[in-house]
Order: sequence, then C-alpha cells, then structure tokens
Amino acid sequence: MKNIAFLLVFVVGMTQTTWAQKEKWVSLFDGKTLKGWKQLNGQAKYTVENGEIVGTTVANTPNSFLCTEQDYGDFIFEVDLKVDDAMNSGIQFRSLSKPDYQNGRVHGYQMEVDPTERAWSGGIYDEARRDWLYIPNINPEGKKAFKIGQWNHYRIEAIGNVLRTWINGIPVSHLIDDMTAKGFISLQVHAIYGSMKEGMKIRWKNIRIQTENLKPSPTDNCPVINLTLNTLSEQEKAQGVKLLFNGKDFTGWRAVHGTKMPEKHWAVVDGTINVSPSDGSETGNDIVTTEQYGAFELTFDFKLTEGANSGVKYFVNEEFDSGGKSGIGLEFQVLDDEKHPDAKMGAVGNRTLASLYDLIPSYKLDKRFQRKIGDWNQGRVVVYPNNMVQHWLNGFKVVEYERKSNIYNALVARSKYEKYKGFGAADKGNILLQDHGNNVSFKNIKIKELK
Repeated sequence: MKNIAFLLVFVVGMTQTTWAQKEKWVSLFDGKTLKGWKQLNGQAKYTVENGEIVGTTVANTPNSFLCTEQDYGDFIFEVDLKVDDAMNSGIQFRSLSKPDYQNGRVHGYQMEVDPTERAWSGGIYDEARRDWLYIPNINPEGKKAFKIGQWNHYRIEAIGNVLRTWINGIPVSHLIDDMTAKGFISLQVHAIYGSMKEGMKIRWKNIRIQTENLKPSPTDNCPVINLTLNTLSEQEKAQGVKLLFNGKDFTGWRAVHGTKMPEKHWAVVDGTINVSPSDGSETGNDIVTTEQYGAFELTFDFKLTEGANSGVKYFVNEEFDSGGKSGIGLEFQVLDDEKHPDAKMGAVGNRTLASLYDLIPSYKLDKRFQRKIGDWNQGRVVVYPNNMVQHWLNGFKVVEYERKSNIYNALVARSKYEKYKGFGAADKGNILLQDHGNNVSFKNIKIKELK
C-alpha cells in the first residue's frame, strides 16, 4: 500500500510538473527599465518606480500607448494594475500602428480599465476603429469584478477568433471576432477628459505572457458576443444557444398563416436575410419560425435603409384574425426614427426603435451608441420564466416590463391590440420577422431557451 501511495504521489507530481513546463510564462517587464517597449502617439509620462511601470496623465496630449516592440497573435496575457479613481485607461492587444491609418494612430482591441460607476472594466473596446464591441452591461457579475482603489488582476486570452477577459478571476467579456489576428500589446494612458486631471496615475506590475502550448480556460456562463457571420462558438453551444437562421436558406421558417415561405420579398443575400422593398401596395408577407418558444433569450442583428420600417415579434398567435397576412404578437420595433412617420404616432414614442410597439417606449440612448442608418445594430429580447421581459439595443437595456401583469394588461387595453383577448399572454409563441414593404436585413439570429 505504501508503494501504491508513493506511486500515486509521484504520478500526480510528474503531471503537475509536466503541465507547469508546458505552461511557459515569459515576463514582458524586467522591473527596472522599459526595455522591449516603445511609446506611440501621446506624450503621457511612463516611468519605472519600485518594480512597477507608472503611467501619468499629461495635459494637451492625445491618448498615449506604451507598446511592446514584438507582435503577438495567440496568447494568454496577465498583469496586475492599480489606477487612480476616475482615470480612464486600458490594455491594447492585437493592436496596430500604420502610417496609412490615421497617421499612425494606435488602433485595435482594448480591455477597458474603468474605475467609475459605469463599471465597464474588462469590456472590449475597438480603439480608433469600431468603438465598443463588448459592453459588460449584459454580464452583471463581471461588472462587479473590478475593485476601485485596489490592485486588480487582469487576464486576456486571445486564441484564434476567441477573445476573453477576466478581472480577479471573474470572467467579464467573451467576444468572437476575426478582424485582427496579430499585433502589439500596449498600456494606455488616456487623454484628459471629463473629471480626469493632470498627474493622475496608473501602475502595472507582474506583466507576463504565454504564447506556446496554450490551453483555453473552460467554458463558463459569461454571455458571448459573436461578430462572425451566423456561427456558434464553443461557449455558445455549451450554453444551449441555437441558430434560427443558418445563413444559407429559410430552413425553420415559413409564411405566417402558411406552410411555405412567401414567394415575394424574402431572399438570402451573402449570408443575410434581405427583405426587398415594395411599392407600398403589398406588405404583410411576414415569416415565422416553425417552432414556438416560451422563456428565451433572442439575439439578432439588423440593418435599416433610410425611412425603413420592420419589426421582430414574439409570442405570435396565428389564431388572431389580423385581417390580412400580418402576424399578431409583441413587437421589438425596427424603425428609422428620423425618416419614418410611425415614430411620431402612438403615444410618448412607443413606436420608436426598440420600443415594445404601441405599448412601451424605449429608453433613449446616448447618441454615441445609436448606429447610423446602414450600419448593423444588435437587438436582444429576454423573456424570463417569471414573465419579466427586456429589450436591449446595442448593449443597453431599453425596455423592461412584466408580461401578464396588471400594468401590462392596462397598457394592452389602451392600445391597438385591445381587441385580441390574451394578447401576448400565451405560454409559447412563434418568432416573426416583419415585411413592412421596406428594405431591411437580418443576420446572426440566435435563441437560447431559459428554464
């Protein structure tokens, strides 16, 4: 028995030693100098103090970046950092600086450092390019990970097109994106704005990286933002997410009140669902999923043309007489608020973009996060088992209500739906894409059933 016990200890020890050898960390900071780093763009101060890199804000200079001289593709990166309150910063990765792009401005992925009440630390921002890609609003636990005024442990895994972040061991962001495969890592000192002032500091230490024998962390419950076209990542699959549109044809869809797809207006174009415009004389060729859903999380990307009107409906009930081809159900409004007259109708804006159509207006977003007509938006509808429902637009919750509640019933009684008994109150219903006679597009339509 002693020999067996010794053998077990020996095998476990050898396994741990072997893995430790495979998990090869390389330090990116010698604790004394800035060897291996170079500064780009702004003139913030970077110094070495007590084994730490210290970045200090300077007035009248743009964003500053202390960048590795070496580029990295797939890697696991870790650093400890401590930042003054209200100072914005970030860690760039797979980032670039090219003379032909905004005169060498640093651009690429950034893991956010945000010690404010907004609590977006760990989110993924696309510096000088596409703006926010992953806002942690959809991950409440991740938003709690950052400790203001203390040292925080940051971790980035960039393996293939999977980009993941952690703060103090808590997953914050999980992004799938394939725009940039390789670039440098840099430590940002943001230009002064808002409540920031000259002389604010951020400190970094224990800066290290792995580039060989990379082992991704196990899947977890962190919500995924997948920017690749009509695909499911391993984490999405593990979480039970399914595609409602395969990117090739209309499998799983049919005409509302019908058994086949409509013969007009609908087409798959370059991996997207495209609703072609009509002369206005024929609308209502709506399509619905062949399956019905109760509690779920639905995500979809949509693109409007100028003056367009459409919608995504849920809990559609085909037993209601619509007087035509349209389906009747709760609607996430899809609309050009500036150019379509429907935005001025209804009551207090309850027919504007992302509203619960004709019932509850959407909370108006900061203009910065409203996409231009012709750009892709992400919609999200969450129906919880307790009948709480949320509408999200581009990372922000814009509507919340309780289905079947007294307030909900009162709203329905004062709406165009008052004649439909039990409107929006069924246990299950179809998902619908609306044909309103205008050109709109959809892609990345996914659903996760909730229990």
